[in-house]
Amino acid sequence: MTIQLAKPALEHLPSYVDALRRGWSPDNVRLEITTRQHLAAIDADPVAFVESLDDPEAKGAPITLPDGTIVPRLPGYSRFIWDGEVAGSIGLRWQEGTSALPSHVLGHIGYAVVPWKRGRGYATQALALMLGEARARGLDYVEITAQPDNIVSQKVITANGGVLVERFWQDPAYGRVEGLRFRVDL
Repeated sequence: MTIQLAKPALEHLPSYVDALRRGWSPDNVRLEITTRQHLAAIDADPVAFVESLDDPEAKGAPITLPDGTIVPRLPGYSRFIWDGEVAGSIGLRWQEGTSALPSHVLGHIGYAVVPWKRGRGYATQALALMLGEARARGLDYVEITAQPDNIVSQKVITANGGVLVERFWQDPAYGRVEGLRFRVDL
């Protein structure tokens, strides 16, 4: 199945809401919290929610990290992994003028595929498409992190040219758990 990266739109929300209600979360760190927040935001103002997913100028509110620390928002945007319905999401974030990221940011790209569509190559295709967008933004490289036990995500990253550059302890905001940092040169 070929997928596309769809800019979120009102017409996608029924499928997105269905995925959230079926137990999927676009956030691999704050699973249930993000799901509840997204459902509440969609219910309150669907137009504002859709607009919040596309913020290349970092105009949105600051970000609250898992430990409650509040940090400035980076420029970025999310796209729906789309095969006729929402099959997941993928996001890109960056700092203007550099490929480097602050220590509290786990990577340039994060992705999550709905459980009922995993194992079909969607994440690999979505990451390849997002790497093209990162290249177009002028980034020299992107960093993507994975948990040491998440072999599937590691394979997605390496299939797209990712090279393991380090094992590291994540920022205290994420509980100081071990992570793997991959780099994809663009």
